[in-house]
Amino acid sequence: MGNQVIRGTMGGHKKAITVSSTGNDVTTKKGMSRSASGADIEHTSHTQFEPIDKLAKILTERSQQEESVNGVTENVFKRYMFPQYPKLAEKLFLFLHRQSKATTSHLGTSAFRQQIERFLSIMHDQTILENYVKMYAREGIDVVPEGLDDLLMVTYQLALDSSSGGPQRCPHIHRTIESVTKSCFHGKEVLSVSYVSNWLWQNCPRLFNGLHRYIVHAFTTAYRNGAALLSEVQSRPQLAPATPVLEQSAPLDGSKPLLPLSHVWLLSGSLPLCYTQAEISPTEGTQALIAKMAGPTYPSHWTLLYNSGQHGSGANRFIHHVLGYKGPTLLFLRGVSPEEGGDRPTYCICSAVEWRESHLYWGDEDSMVIELSPTFRIVERGPKLVYLNTMIRGYPQGVRAGSDPRNPCVDLDKSFQCLKLNGVPYRLDSLEAWGCGDRKSRELQLEIKKWQVKEAEKQRVVKLSTTDWLDHPDRYLLELGGRTSYNNADNR
Repeated sequence: MGNQVIRGTMGGHKKAITVSSTGNDVTTKKGMSRSASGADIEHTSHTQFEPIDKLAKILTERSQQEESVNGVTENVFKRYMFPQYPKLAEKLFLFLHRQSKATTSHLGTSAFRQQIERFLSIMHDQTILENYVKMYAREGIDVVPEGLDDLLMVTYQLALDSSSGGPQRCPHIHRTIESVTKSCFHGKEVLSVSYVSNWLWQNCPRLFNGLHRYIVHAFTTAYRNGAALLSEVQSRPQLAPATPVLEQSAPLDGSKPLLPLSHVWLLSGSLPLCYTQAEISPTEGTQALIAKMAGPTYPSHWTLLYNSGQHGSGANRFIHHVLGYKGPTLLFLRGVSPEEGGDRPTYCICSAVEWRESHLYWGDEDSMVIELSPTFRIVERGPKLVYLNTMIRGYPQGVRAGSDPRNPCVDLDKSFQCLKLNGVPYRLDSLEAWGCGDRKSRELQLEIKKWQVKEAEKQRVVKLSTTDWLDHPDRYLLELGGRTSYNNADNR
């Protein structure tokens, strides 16, 4: 017995109803049937997206040859699309499988093509973020800490694996990811997809942009490599730019790094674009296309302005190295952990405008205070958050940050030794300032400092004419001290 198609007329309109003796096919509209593999086939439809059509055909041929299945199987999808990230490929395939509501273990060619096109058609950033959270949720319903850890880890690995200098690793990545998960779950074991998505959107909205662009790039260009797709190492798409590359004046120390790469990766998905925009973008060739698709997701131009371990601790040293820099800056304050071997409490003051001394709070809408350790969260954001005063009497002295001047969330005293974070006192461990502007901002600051040094040298040597010296106040002071002659020839 086979499928019987019964055509009838109702209200002047023709409809086709499909009846299946096996029960695998269900009734649909206008000649469309849903198969067990989740394929919605519309006889008059034809995909307009040729790259996805070619990709679906190649994967179907591979599945037929290797597993004798007419469709796309999970093993073939993992082997030929994302061989470098098998866990990501597994989560992505299961997500597409759930979305298609297929009853078989594989996806039909039409269903696979439709789900990929639907996945690529999503343009809203918040919806994209929610899809990745669903991808790593249990059955797409609820999220456990391990699922969020896996999602963050693959995002981090992909970002650093694509760097031009080769794969990089950070020894602090597990603590960084743990700080995000701990802050999101806040002691709970299970959370809904919507809650986790909203929390990530509020604290690190652009963290998964690089991951999404990588997947989109893979789906739309893999067919160019023929039947091998992306299974060969040389054909894997390297979408992300050099990430992250920092200008460092000293090699990283395992115990006290200047700035952990994992913190740079995390901040790149949390900070406004003014902090992470690359200074120079290629204008021609393949690199220009990659840079255009990748966008300013990851910083590659941060430069160290001040480090208390290298340049000395104190207000005067901080002011000398930081003031005069015209671009956005990040100031990292680390306290000494009260427990032996514990996480050092770390806060970051983000200023999108130049630092200045004043008895008033300053800053624009992109000013932020972020807690990085032991938990990760955006503490405050908005104008007039930053305060620096070391000279004006009658007002608090030191570095402060927060919307409430009477109770700032960050308070560093004028001696640059005692630190208060949300009212809890700590001993300052280290202080670092990084410039996030373009290279011209740093060069301009260095030129100003050179000019200041030259002017100071000029002031040390004062040339006076004989006429000026006769009326100079210092001459009378020397005469009162008993020295009335200033010519060596007269003393012979």
